[in-house]
Amino acid sequence: MTAPASTYPTAVADLVPLARQWAAELGVTPSRNGLMKRFRIGDNKANAVLAALTSTTPDERVTAATAPAAPVMTDVAGPGPEITTEPAPVVASPQAAVDAAPGPVIAPTPVAPVAAPTTAALPVVKARPKVRSWPVFLIGLGAFVGIWSGWVELGALTGFGVVHPLPGIADNFSINTAITLPLGMEAYAAYALKAWMTSGVPARARKFAKWSTIIALMVGALGQIAYHLMAAQGITAAPWQITTAVACLPVIVLGLAATLAHLLANDEEAAGQR
Repeated sequence: MTAPASTYPTAVADLVPLARQWAAELGVTPSRNGLMKRFRIGDNKANAVLAALTSTTPDERVTAATAPAAPVMTDVAGPGPEITTEPAPVVASPQAAVDAAPGPVIAPTPVAPVAAPTTAALPVVKARPKVRSWPVFLIGLGAFVGIWSGWVELGALTGFGVVHPLPGIADNFSINTAITLPLGMEAYAAYALKAWMTSGVPARARKFAKWSTIIALMVGALGQIAYHLMAAQGITAAPWQITTAVACLPVIVLGLAATLAHLLANDEEAAGQR
C-alpha cells in the first residue's frame, strides 16, 4: 500500500480507510508520527485519523451488543451423594502435657542496694619547704680561710715560695707559688663535685668525677693534717716524702681537670650525634 499521489490535500475521510488498511497490515494501531510520515500529512490530520482509528464505530457497537452469549454449562447428572466431614480427634502429645504442667515458682533474688559513690578527699600535698643556701657561704668562708692558710704554709715548708716568673721582662713582678696548691686542689674538688652531683651527666664522666672528687678531698685533708702536725712540732722543712707528694700536686690536678673536661665534652657530642 502506498500513500496517495495526488498533489491536493487528502481529506480525513479519505485517509481513514487507508489508515485502517495499513493498521490491519501492521497488526497494531500506527502512531501519530507514523501516520504523518506514511501519508505525508500534518499533525492535525494525523491526530484526527488516529482518533478515528482508536474510536469504535456504530456498526462495531451493534455487533458487540447483538452477539449471542456463551452457553452456560449445567450439571445434568443430578445431585451426588452428600459427603459429611467430621473433625478428627485431637490427641494431646506428651510434650504438650509436660509443657502445660506448672513448674516451680522461682522467687526473685533480692538485689542489694548500691551505695552512692563517695568522692574520697584527695590528700593535700604540702609545698616542700625551700632550703636556703646562704649558710653554705658562711661555712665556705671559714673553710676557705683555714684551707688557704694551711696549703700556703705547707707550700712554704715544701719549697714553694716567692719567685720571679718573668725575668728580664718584668724583674719586679713576683708571685708566691704556694697559692697554687689551694687554687688547684680545692678548686678541682669543687669542679668535680659539681659534675658528680649534676643530673644528666653521662655515666662515664660522672664515675670519673665521683672518684676524683673523693681522692681530691682526701688529699686536701691529708695536706692539712701534715701541715698542722709539722707546725705543732716546730718543723721548718718538710720531709722529702711530703715534699715530693706536694710538688706533684699541681701536675696531677691539671691532668685530672683536663681529663674530666674532655669526658664531659666527648659524651655531650656523642649524645648529640645519637
